[in-house]
Amino acid sequence: MGNSANAQARPLLRGVVTAVLILGTVAGCGRIGESRLNPFNWFGRSVSASTIAPEGGYVEQDEDLRGLMDQVTDLSIERTPGGAIIRATGLPPEQGYYDGELVSLSKGDAVNGVLEYQFRVRPPLRATRVSTMPSREVIVAVFVTNQVLADTREIRVVAARNSRTTRR
Repeated sequence: MGNSANAQARPLLRGVVTAVLILGTVAGCGRIGESRLNPFNWFGRSVSASTIAPEGGYVEQDEDLRGLMDQVTDLSIERTPGGAIIRATGLPPEQGYYDGELVSLSKGDAVNGVLEYQFRVRPPLRATRVSTMPSREVIVAVFVTNQVLADTREIRVVAARNSRTTRR
């Protein structure tokens, strides 16, 4: 008789233990929502932060801090619908020069029939090797409209040690 009562009590006891464990787990869910274990709580809400920008904003810099390309080795004009592309090839003293651009000091207009550009380029951040001429070349281009070309008889690109021109 004792064994049959134990046999009937086991499923009942097992059900009670399971129910208590489930209730304990569900009751702990409320605390997990607020705990550091919940990845949704790893970062709080955003707040306004002060900035390091100066009052009135930053001053725009008009001066180009890039230096002149060492040499201009080629200058070509490629006609396109609506204007032309001025393309220049420069040769810096070593590899690694970047951010090249043809910069007009006259805002892209011809002065006395001459359209002049400076070949500006940024030097490498650290010393690099010299290597071969083709590996050092920097090619830049700028588009010029037909309106500007109508007043232009000469195009000049200036570098540190030389300049190249083309005339019509």
